[in-house]
Amino acid sequence: MRRCLWIFIAVASVLLSGCASFIKSDVVAFHEWPADLQNKTYIFDRKTEQANDLEYRSYENLVRTELGRLGFAEAQDPRGANLKVALQYRIDARDVTAMEPVLVDPYWYGYPYYGPRWRGYYGPYYDPFWYPGPVTQYREVQYQVFQRQLNILITRSKDGKKLYDVTVNSDGNNGSMAFAMPYMVRSAFSDFPGRSGVPHRVNLEIKDKE
Repeated sequence: MRRCLWIFIAVASVLLSGCASFIKSDVVAFHEWPADLQNKTYIFDRKTEQANDLEYRSYENLVRTELGRLGFAEAQDPRGANLKVALQYRIDARDVTAMEPVLVDPYWYGYPYYGPRWRGYYGPYYDPFWYPGPVTQYREVQYQVFQRQLNILITRSKDGKKLYDVTVNSDGNNGSMAFAMPYMVRSAFSDFPGRSGVPHRVNLEIKDKE
């Protein structure tokens, strides 16, 4: 019976591994957003090195989509834009060492056990009704965690006044910024403009696990 229970737990673990996974982002926005702002035209405020950066332009498109969802419109003539939008991003890696619990079935490797003294020495073939179950051992594991950060700044064109400054931080084991960026951009505008200076976490489901 106990052996069946452990088999059930193992099968359940495999099934749970196929469940949906999420990318978690910690978001904080500082803003002085005008409640009566009508003119939501904008342009992207690019640095010189960003103008011909294909990766950057790809992320710009993600921001453009979110701004459009919120009623913003990209100005055809830069001189007529009421707002400027700038974005910066980075990714860093750090090494992590942890102790991981592992369930070990002693019979899988053929290790015999000593039962009660009056029964003497036996293994699973000597008494099919006695099964002590797996034991927990610990092993040291090393892996990398990638710290991803996105900052989006919206300023007023005429005087450079900062209106919305949001930072998104997301950790994971996927070192591709392109993988995480769609979710980070969505997280940046998930509660726009939201409460200024109040951190919150956004969990977005992803199709592919990190």
